[in-house]
Amino acid sequence: MDTFDLFQRLGLALAIGLLIGLERGWRERDWAEGSRTAGIRTFALIGLLGGLWGAMTPALGPVPMAAAGLAFAVAFTLFQWRETDARKDYSVTSVIVGLVVFALGALAVIGNRTAAAGAGVATVALLAARTELHEFLRKLSWPELRSAVVLLAMTFVMLPVLPNRPLDAWGAINPYELWLMTVLIAALSFAGYVAVRLLGEHRGLLISSAAGAFISSTTVTLNTSRLAAERHGPDAALSVAVCSAWMISLARMTAIAVTVNPLLLNRLAPPIGAALAVLALAMFVFWRQSETEDRRSDVPFANPLDLAFVLRFGALLSAVVVAVKLLSNAFGQAGVLTLAGVSGFVDVDPITLSTARLAGGSMTAEAAGQAILLAGAANMATKMAVTVLVGGARFAWKLTLAGTLAVAAGALAFAAMGFA
Repeated sequence: MDTFDLFQRLGLALAIGLLIGLERGWRERDWAEGSRTAGIRTFALIGLLGGLWGAMTPALGPVPMAAAGLAFAVAFTLFQWRETDARKDYSVTSVIVGLVVFALGALAVIGNRTAAAGAGVATVALLAARTELHEFLRKLSWPELRSAVVLLAMTFVMLPVLPNRPLDAWGAINPYELWLMTVLIAALSFAGYVAVRLLGEHRGLLISSAAGAFISSTTVTLNTSRLAAERHGPDAALSVAVCSAWMISLARMTAIAVTVNPLLLNRLAPPIGAALAVLALAMFVFWRQSETEDRRSDVPFANPLDLAFVLRFGALLSAVVVAVKLLSNAFGQAGVLTLAGVSGFVDVDPITLSTARLAGGSMTAEAAGQAILLAGAANMATKMAVTVLVGGARFAWKLTLAGTLAVAAGALAFAAMGFA
């Protein structure tokens, strides 16, 4: 490298140390001078030291560089040990940070400058988030940690080892694709649960119900209807919650289908958009009615990522995929539409995922979109029935009217697409 490039790289090494030292020095700014092992100046010099040894590595070879890094690690650890012993502080963070700064200084000179700069910024961000991370750990429950581990294992341990090819005689069961779609649903469900935890379960029925719809809008409808039947909350506020859950459910169904197969966007957007517009208008009316009501009720939520939930969904998804393939082979697209109408009464996700995967292949995009819309309409009918059977006619009639008008608007938009 020429002299100008070398100075640029050494400047980056110094800047990385200076940036990290700024965070370390600010955190320890109230300490007396000379009472800490390393502050803003020391970390800046550590970065420069790593850069200088990195600059000498091409001429001297890797062995001196390794020896210098080892010598620095021993000396810095010794000084840090004296400080922690005097303060009775057992944190090893500063030692690790010093080694990271030295390594990043060397990387900035002999390696990828962009990677070194990015790693430096990430280090500062991680150090600055100390309070928030500790608070997060204090609030984290064991079921939440277990669910996150399950999701990570599903994604990074199980998914890569699954065969990415059909294993059955009908060419329907591809373990990799089935598990990938299961992971997609699990991730969306967990994201909804995390939203509830971050925003607080008691900040309002609307937020909780909307986030709960990422897990199951039918469950939200059932729980809210039970609250209405027990007179634990005003009808209008509960109607707002149910309407928001229904809207989130339709939007979520569309997002899943379009994510799996973008060809479905033009087929789903007009009918779903029309239905959402009707539900949004109804939600606005309910909201205005609820402005004079003071009481609020919260909908309970369960952790969405227990292992039983994952296995049940995977089994259901596999069964629906096989059924779709067999009906498609035996009766053509008419068989898939029949299955969509029936399965939609229970859950829209399996039929949405399976038909979206087939769209543009063994099924036309138009037929796949029609099947997804039919499943969505059937699922809406289930939720309207829940409001009547559980919440009672007084609570359900407005919601049933809104749901019926939404389905009718979607059907009219779908019919208009056929005439366009």
